[in-house]
Amino acid sequence: MDMITSADAPSSSPAAAAYPAQVARTQRYSLGVPGAFTLSADGSAVLFLRTRGPEDRVSCLWLFDGDRERLLVDPAALAAGTGEVPEAERVRRERARERARGIVAYDASPDLDTVVFALDGALWCLEPARDGSPRPVPTAGPVTEPRLAPRGRGVAYVSGGALHVADLDGGPGRELAVPERADVRYGLAEHVAAESMGRHRGYWWAPDGQRLLVARVDEARVQRWWIADAANPSRPPRETAYPAAGTTNADVSLAVFGLDGTRTEVVWDRAAFEYLATAGWDAHGPLLSVQSRDQRTVQVLAADPGTGATRLLHERTDPAWVQLVPGTPARTASGALVHTIDDGGTRRLTVDGRPVTPEGLQIQSVEQVAGESVLFTAVDEPTESHLWSYTPQEAPLRLSPEPGLHTGQRAAGTLLLASRTDDGPRFRLLSGEGAPRPIACLAAEPVTPPRVTWLRAGDTEIRTALLLPSWHRPGAAPLPVLLAPYAGPAQRLVLRGRNWPLCEAQWFAEEGFAVIVADGRGTPGRGPRWEKSVHLDTLAAPLDDQVTALHAAAAHCPDLDLERVGIRGWSYGGTLAAAAVLRRPDVFHAAVCGAGPSDQRLYDTHWRERFLGHPDEHPEAYERSSPINEAAALRRPLLLVHGMADDNVVAAHTLRMSAALLAAHRPHQVLPMSDVTHGPTDPVVVEGLLRHQLNFLRASLNVSPPQAV
Repeated sequence: MDMITSADAPSSSPAAAAYPAQVARTQRYSLGVPGAFTLSADGSAVLFLRTRGPEDRVSCLWLFDGDRERLLVDPAALAAGTGEVPEAERVRRERARERARGIVAYDASPDLDTVVFALDGALWCLEPARDGSPRPVPTAGPVTEPRLAPRGRGVAYVSGGALHVADLDGGPGRELAVPERADVRYGLAEHVAAESMGRHRGYWWAPDGQRLLVARVDEARVQRWWIADAANPSRPPRETAYPAAGTTNADVSLAVFGLDGTRTEVVWDRAAFEYLATAGWDAHGPLLSVQSRDQRTVQVLAADPGTGATRLLHERTDPAWVQLVPGTPARTASGALVHTIDDGGTRRLTVDGRPVTPEGLQIQSVEQVAGESVLFTAVDEPTESHLWSYTPQEAPLRLSPEPGLHTGQRAAGTLLLASRTDDGPRFRLLSGEGAPRPIACLAAEPVTPPRVTWLRAGDTEIRTALLLPSWHRPGAAPLPVLLAPYAGPAQRLVLRGRNWPLCEAQWFAEEGFAVIVADGRGTPGRGPRWEKSVHLDTLAAPLDDQVTALHAAAAHCPDLDLERVGIRGWSYGGTLAAAAVLRRPDVFHAAVCGAGPSDQRLYDTHWRERFLGHPDEHPEAYERSSPINEAAALRRPLLLVHGMADDNVVAAHTLRMSAALLAAHRPHQVLPMSDVTHGPTDPVVVEGLLRHQLNFLRASLNVSPPQAV
């Protein structure tokens, strides 16, 4: 290794020193970012949620009308909003990864004249066109999931597992669906729907506002787990119904409830199709999609609200699994079915059974169906995603011009374009007349903005980001390497839209590392073949791809020190990091495994069986995808990190992994975090965790800290 003289010694900047505290206080730069937009039917105004600044954690309701915005509701001003968040709402927020406080969800009429929201269990109504002051609405108990009737003055909500309808004009409320026993609830999504399918809702209004399509969830046969707070032994454990791979799921059914007290069960073959993947009610009636337990078949069904009978509209099968695409199925005004098809290496949009998007354009989600037109997001370059429009007799049109990540909605000739580019988030209203109207983003500017070299590694052109210290001079001294992947099926990290993982990677770079982030096989955005290459083995190909990305980065930058290579990751990325030091100690010399599933049998049915099949049918797939089985192979430093309140990847994964390592006499470190769920949010914990990982990696890889300037 080259000697470093005092003149050549790297310097740590004040900005790098400030990063851990900044990213912790700003909730990973999410505070101050507007979201949950509702564009009025005439396109003239937008409702949205946003905190009042980059370090304010209280989400408020805002209205952008014309060229100005105004604060409609500040939760701090509502004296009644001081109760506890109901348990059902706490669970909903955890599944949705919602980290702010205050107003985190709302529902509004198409003209934005009426808005309802829940705040700490209380139901509130706001009518901006009248007096503009929110008023409380009497309810039967603590509220979650309030939704306005499409017509009339009713608002439905869930309280205590029962579905109610309140009258906004002060009339008597109605109790529509009441649980028959303690392990039944109405109107809420079950665990696997919210965590793994992307279905967060449990009831849907009919367009006439007189009936509702309601899910009933019966968890009587679902195994119970208990999440304890070991740091506070006086607190009782929290019971959760968790369907681990191979065990019994919740029994989910649907019924149509009328405001007149009628109830009609929706009938389908629930034994063959036990997953309710999607549901809704459009102008043509109830529409649902159901999925088999092995996830190889999905049926789209139309339901008769009067009889409950269903008829098959469409069926998809796949030898691995049928991917559930957000926003599908849907129907146009004429009744044409909007769906997707996996056509070779391309996931294409279909309308009325006909593919309408070209080969190579990967459908990501359907954002909106209005009339006969479809607004959707799609990927033709894996580091980006764009907003597209399809109209019959016309070729699909891309609406987002610049590189980045884009989504949006439109109404009456106005497009709300939400973008995230290398410069950060941006939100604009675009119409045929006048200049774009921006909606303010109050997020903090990162003190370590990413300085990315974009690479394509190997024959499959793995999208790779290389981040070097700003003070690095080529040839001055070798740089220790840190890989920071997620690399799993839930998300991409190598994106042309500034995000906190790349900001965090730059911070580690400023602290003395060359950081590599790579999206290998199994990650979304590159089509069905790429995604399904991990079927029955979720570790081998992704780990090979990390090695390929490492060698490609070293070929691009010869200063990378391949004798000092670390890897860190969270959730699936944590599992990959543990597997890296267990399987490839010749390449990886230290690892940080954060909240990583070590035994795949402990993860939920829908997510785990999608990739590995049923554990009774494919035990070998679970064996080769579970790092716990290879604990005796550990020869490198390994730090295991886990939140003890995690009810997604439970702490048992890390505790059992540690026990296996102890039994094999393999030294390792464990960092438990009290009262922390799957994503740490407490600023003290977030900052401390970052610094602890940095110190562990420095000690394990013999990395000296840069000198302070």
